[in-house]
Amino acid sequence: MALSVSDQLTQLDAARQLVLADSALYPQIVQGILPIVGANARLELRRWGADFLAETFASPVLALQEKERLSIGVLQTLRELLEQPTQDENVVKSVIQAAASIYGLVFRSIIANPHDSSTWDRMAAIKSNIFRKWDTASGGIRICCIKFVQRVVQVQTPGVIADPRRSEQNEVSLALVPRDHPLIPPSRLEPEALGLLDRLLNVFHEETSDAILVNATLNCLGTLIRTRPNAANRIMTTILSFNPLKQPTSPMTPKMKVQIKSLERTTRTMLLNVLRRYAFLRQFNERSLNRISRNENGPFAGRIRQYVDRLAQARFEMSDEGSRKRALPSEPTDGLDYAKRMRLGAELPGRLEPPPLPPGPVSHAQLFTLTGDRGLTSFDVTQLPIDLVVRITLPMLHRIEQSALDSAVNAVRSRYNGLKNAQGAQRQVATQALGDDEEDYEPNFEPTEEQVLNQTNNQPPEDPLPLPPDLALGPFKLAQPPPLTAEETEQIGKGTISRVFGMMSVLDDSSTTKRQRPGLNRLAGSNYDRDAWMTVITRLATRASAGLDEDSSDDEEPEDSKGAVVKQNPTLSLSDGIRETLWKFIIEDFRSRISIAISWLNEEWFNDRVQLRDHEQQKRGKKRPPRQNYDKWMLKVLDSILPFLDAKDKVLIRFLSEIPALDEKVVDRVKGLARDPERVTLAANALYYLVIVRPPVRDICADALEDLWRNYEDARAAAGKLLRKIRPALFDEDKPNKPPTPVLPVDIKSPPLSESKEGLPSASATGEGVPPTANAIAAAV
Repeated sequence: MALSVSDQLTQLDAARQLVLADSALYPQIVQGILPIVGANARLELRRWGADFLAETFASPVLALQEKERLSIGVLQTLRELLEQPTQDENVVKSVIQAAASIYGLVFRSIIANPHDSSTWDRMAAIKSNIFRKWDTASGGIRICCIKFVQRVVQVQTPGVIADPRRSEQNEVSLALVPRDHPLIPPSRLEPEALGLLDRLLNVFHEETSDAILVNATLNCLGTLIRTRPNAANRIMTTILSFNPLKQPTSPMTPKMKVQIKSLERTTRTMLLNVLRRYAFLRQFNERSLNRISRNENGPFAGRIRQYVDRLAQARFEMSDEGSRKRALPSEPTDGLDYAKRMRLGAELPGRLEPPPLPPGPVSHAQLFTLTGDRGLTSFDVTQLPIDLVVRITLPMLHRIEQSALDSAVNAVRSRYNGLKNAQGAQRQVATQALGDDEEDYEPNFEPTEEQVLNQTNNQPPEDPLPLPPDLALGPFKLAQPPPLTAEETEQIGKGTISRVFGMMSVLDDSSTTKRQRPGLNRLAGSNYDRDAWMTVITRLATRASAGLDEDSSDDEEPEDSKGAVVKQNPTLSLSDGIRETLWKFIIEDFRSRISIAISWLNEEWFNDRVQLRDHEQQKRGKKRPPRQNYDKWMLKVLDSILPFLDAKDKVLIRFLSEIPALDEKVVDRVKGLARDPERVTLAANALYYLVIVRPPVRDICADALEDLWRNYEDARAAAGKLLRKIRPALFDEDKPNKPPTPVLPVDIKSPPLSESKEGLPSASATGEGVPPTANAIAAAV
């Protein structure tokens, strides 16, 4: 059963998506669609096929050799599509674009195969058909013909040969063609190309030329000036004699004004591009034509400068009359002072006049509405998210004029005062009317003794409470919210953490952008990018709860007087929640986020040392020392990334060299990588690197390497090669009983165990500190 046209187009689109995803499928797809999109196919299929062929040969991902091989097979299909009696404009334009792309490919193939006359005959037929359509077709087809002619001129004129030994890498030009070629002799093709160039430049000499065709020609000539210096003289002479601002014979219409402006801009842009890129002028400032420095080596530099100045002057003279100073008014000016003549016909911008309020009760929205636009007043602002409202409002408040803002505030104030005065007057009138009615009412009876006693009992006390006024306009204060429980505080904190980390995926990675490094005087979090937010998050996790966990530890929970476990401070739970979320964020993509992990662990180490120093200075011997978080989370990060490391991964060495402290637990975990035969080299290199760059843990890492050499059969070769540089005494057969002594190729002495200026423990005993300089590492390796 034959498929419908829509089904065929769907399958063809699916094939196109395949080749866009994998360029290796282009040969199969192109050969498969040629019978479907041929000259006898439906119009929709022919349009799709012509567009696909033009896109294929213009694709940069398809190899040049593959394009050259495919171009031979599609020539017959392109020729049949061009020679159809009833032609579609879209099909013709796409076919001409494809022909412009494959002309150089076919030309290179004919150079290598001088006896392939059938292929060149098909290409010559296509070229002749396009030349016939150049003057008679519609505007869109003629633009495509201009591009094809530019390609033909570029191919059929001599070019520059970069490397004569490798002709496949040189540009396709007449310089590659042998003089005795039977199909494309240079003596015939070069005059043809020069004739086409003259015909191409003839558009600048015609009295009535289409502006679109002139713009297309100017855009094509830039490539010829760059690639064909021999033709540049002829092209530049023609362009400099062209006047894009010449007055047409017909009346000036808005369409004609736009065309003239487009011609002038295209011509000026092309000439400035020639000056800047093609060595006619080395020093040129596009912003100021008065500061052009002339280069005597450029033959057209002076002429281009004069031409650009002349265009600027002509454009100024042809500017619209509305932009110039208007003529004197035609009305009589008798009786007016000539020194201060009244300006007629000018409308000064009026002041903000808000529309009057509607009768009856007024809502808050009506009170603050200062526009009469129905569309704005009927729009529900509550539908917009609050972050979008903030992003719209803040720039608007920055750009609004102070006078306009004051006028709007005064308008709202006057409305409010008017409503307040009107309400007070209405209440006063109502009270006076009620008082008059009571005075007019005079009952004509005498009260009895029982009625007098009842009235006396019902009277208020001597000092009654003052009645509230009818209209209270004092300051309004919101009631204080109820205090949050520990569970509510923890839940809100977790929601805040999740929102902050959710914003990390929206922000750009600052590591992909080049910026100046501020050095040691930099400020953390000053660029408002992802790194700044990560600095804020890490310091919230480490420093927000500092000093609040003195009575708690990692192993024991506080208890009350009855022995029941009391839940810790929610602030501590919030800090641990930030740490947990930060750990998950790093593990999701630890290779690209390893710098975040290192910064976080440095903050944890610094905070632990500061808390320990404060605890010792205040002599809190009766209380437990502050909780240390660095070891716990450092080992957790290390345990999370170790299973995913491969043999060539460099993340482990960077992590171990930049974290502030190491101990036996870390070395044991690194040594455990040697259980995997594929990662033995990774473990040995990491330990050897630590021996070189971190003297405080030199002995620990050297012992680990020796353990690998003695007890791990798979690691014996890799560890022995490195251990021979560190402890050569182990391999000294003459002195087997001599105890091993660590020997390094570079004399890096460990600092003495002391305290720094801030009272922090020294790095010599804990494996902490900054690695040595790059010169020392290079000398050691």
